[in-house]
Amino acid sequence: MAEYAIELRGISKYFGKVAANEDISLTLKKGEILALLGENGSGKTTLMNMLSGIYFPDKGQIFIDGREVVIRSPKDAYALGIGMIHQHFKLIEVFTAAENIILGMDGRSMIDMKAVTKDVQALIDRYGFHLDLNRKVYDMSVSEKQTVEIVKMLYRGAGILILDEPTAVLTPQETDHLFSVLRKMKADGKSIIIITHKLHEVLDISDRVSILRKGRYIGTVDTKDATGQSLTEMMVGEKMSLDIERPEPENRKLCLEVRNLTCLDEYGITALDRVSFTAYSGEILGIAGIAGSGQKQLLEAIAGLQAGTGSILFTDPETGRKEELMGRDPLSIKRMGVSLAFVPEDRLGMGLDGNMGMPGNMMIRTYRNGKAPLLEQKGPRDLSLRIKADLGVVTPDINYPIRRLSGGNIQKILVGREIASAPKLLMTAYAVRGLDINTSYAIYHLLNEQKKKGVAVIYVGEDLDVLMELCDRILVLCDGKVSGIVDGRTAAKDQIGRLMTTVGEAAS
Repeated sequence: MAEYAIELRGISKYFGKVAANEDISLTLKKGEILALLGENGSGKTTLMNMLSGIYFPDKGQIFIDGREVVIRSPKDAYALGIGMIHQHFKLIEVFTAAENIILGMDGRSMIDMKAVTKDVQALIDRYGFHLDLNRKVYDMSVSEKQTVEIVKMLYRGAGILILDEPTAVLTPQETDHLFSVLRKMKADGKSIIIITHKLHEVLDISDRVSILRKGRYIGTVDTKDATGQSLTEMMVGEKMSLDIERPEPENRKLCLEVRNLTCLDEYGITALDRVSFTAYSGEILGIAGIAGSGQKQLLEAIAGLQAGTGSILFTDPETGRKEELMGRDPLSIKRMGVSLAFVPEDRLGMGLDGNMGMPGNMMIRTYRNGKAPLLEQKGPRDLSLRIKADLGVVTPDINYPIRRLSGGNIQKILVGREIASAPKLLMTAYAVRGLDINTSYAIYHLLNEQKKKGVAVIYVGEDLDVLMELCDRILVLCDGKVSGIVDGRTAAKDQIGRLMTTVGEAAS
């Protein structure tokens, strides 16, 4: 019997002249959990997309259970027992869990749903999943939707599972449960690959770790012999500190006072329900919560992009001048002299114009300041070059359309531009989402520099470990309500996790 569930030999994939993967050889043993690590653009997802049939390799060989195979489509991957759970789930919202699980399967025209439900329930019970098969997907939490995707792959006979950033939007308790399920699957002989940026999770769940860097295979180590520091050095090729600075707030002054803020989402459902809190200059206020808890509407309401009721009072930390922002649009807020910067979750849809290069996107922020009929271009060009150098933006040219860049590079441009506007209130929604560890730490440093300058920083994040290291206070949202505000220095991770799923009495 073959030792390896998967063996890749000399796999290469090119997009034009760019080598996404070059001469990669690695293995996945039977009954093991392998973590796949690498910075943005290192080729992790491209490599896994070739295993799942989305891409076809330009060179190299793939062996499954010791036999060479050709994978030309997801259907081929299914036939070989390979299932990939992507970051963005592929589910039909109006269908139940059971209907999604059988959707698209070969078989008779008439399906015995009672028999299907019985078989799927046996899988759920075997591995300890939490799932109601009769529940509609639109009523499910992110964790439940992920469970549907995993059970769907298992029901189709997958013996090899690939999970792309599976814990990105899970609470600590949900992550612990997922890992418990994965360990049961491993004990049952399943082979699992996890793509993740979270080093503490890699050390917790994996047996071995394979590292990619700039499309090339660097090596594989046994997890028991690795540390967060050693894995980071393999990923980036140099030593770097994994400590996030958190200077004590100085000269802390009230900057923002939100009272009884209520907003509806695009479907007319209450997204924020009487939310109240304060933000101060010289501190970083973190916002934690399960995806869809109102984070988006909260920042957009403050920025003038979301209608609502209540009060959003901005106080200039230097002059003490107060301005009510509720009911104002972004241009009105700017004309009032309120110095506010916002890095939205939707990078291209709201933050940047994908068809323009960097200088054009810098001018979006400043063109109303000009007085001449022809826009001055030296300033935006100089700023573009500075952001490119400081944040390591990878682009053929600063005039290259940014929609053709990776998500990480687009995020660097957006964050750099907003910080360069010298705001007094800086709001960021998932500022490091999709960024590699080097750039993420550069962003944390930039946010701390703003804090030292007396800026009030609001940071919406997914990684609780980062929130607890970076932020002075953490506001927790649950179902659009404030369930608590805790001290970032003393809060426990499980405490925040509980607040993310239970609405309680908020502290200020």
